[in-house]
Amino acid sequence: MNLQSMLKYNLGTADMVWKSYVSDLSDEDLMVRPVPGANHTKWQLGHLIASEAVFNSLASPSRAVALPSGFADRYSSKTAGSDDPADFDSKETLLALADEQRAVTLAVIEHLDEVPLDQPSPESMREYCPTVGDALVLIAGHWLMHAGQWAVTRRKLGRAPLF
Repeated sequence: MNLQSMLKYNLGTADMVWKSYVSDLSDEDLMVRPVPGANHTKWQLGHLIASEAVFNSLASPSRAVALPSGFADRYSSKTAGSDDPADFDSKETLLALADEQRAVTLAVIEHLDEVPLDQPSPESMREYCPTVGDALVLIAGHWLMHAGQWAVTRRKLGRAPLF
């Protein structure tokens, strides 16, 4: 197994988990906070999509696909406290954007020989993601970390455990 295969496998596993967790949740369910002060799933989905877009633009600016205007701002730390569904995109839109960014990530991985893996990431990210290569590795783990939170939301909503 090579690095490309490992990255693809990790992304595939993350996709299977997170997509399972949100598959039967409605737009209203995605707005539920598991506990006061925790982020709801809808905000987290947008945050993950925005993060993956940033990582893709670092790894391969020529392959990066821009998010809709204002998207990253709608899912910034400043909006995490909003409980107004009108502040966020629909589940359908979020899933389509997630797939779009994932396709970019997979294209970046296909052309890994063109990616400056050892290049330092922006200063603001170096504490948790020192290099561009680290950013690519982080994508799957980031989705899984948030998906773990969604397992709790699912239980609060009365859903049976999936895994």
